[in-house]
Parts: sequence; structure tokens; C-alpha cells
Amino acid sequence: QVQLVESGGGLVQAGGSLRLSCAASRGPVAGVDMAWFRQAPGKKRELVGSINRTGGNVVYEDSVKGRFTISRDNARNTVYLEMSSLKTEDTAVYYCAAKLWFAPQYDYWGQGTQVTVSS
Repeated sequence: QVQLVESGGGLVQAGGSLRLSCAASRGPVAGVDMAWFRQAPGKKRELVGSINRTGGNVVYEDSVKGRFTISRDNARNTVYLEMSSLKTEDTAVYYCAAKLWFAPQYDYWGQGTQVTVSS
């Protein structure tokens, strides 16, 4: 099975930037689509954005478009979430997820990393 480990979370002031990393290991990592989700306190987990296995197709949730960038380095089996112009409403636990390219849903999840944006 694919294992995912996130890193890079922390505390940042509004307007600042942060980069999250998600390292994938084991399993067919070259054939997985990956995504970032987040869950704020009291809210449902939501998709932030996704990137397909080649990196050629990236989509974003509307509220992060123009501020967040998802990329992947397949040589390092790592996907990144670059976040800029952070807002307090971006505060959440961010999760990395993966699925085999033909699977209908994300089956592999990281443990999550906390991002807190202060005003």
C-alpha cells in the first residue's frame, strides 16, 4: 500500500506563505493521482486541489485559485502544496491523499499537518 507522510505545517501570519510536502512510499507511487484536502474545526473535509500522476492536470478549489500551487516531483515521489497570501480561513489540518489513477476515490491518506494562519 502507498504510504504518505506530510510535513511543513506550522503557524504563519495572514498574508504569509507556507509550503507543504507529501512524500509517498511503497506501492505503485508512479501510478497514483494525488491531492490535498483540508479540514477546519467543525467543518467537513474539503478538496483543496489535485494533480494527476504525470503532473499534467492540476485542478484547484475556487477559494485557493491564484494563491495555492500544487506540483509533484516524481523522481522524489513527493507532491507539494505551495500556499501564499494565506488567510485566517485557510487554517485547517491539511491532508495528502493518493489514489491509483483508475480508482474512483482517494484510498490512501497521510496523517495530516496543521496549518494555522493568525491575523
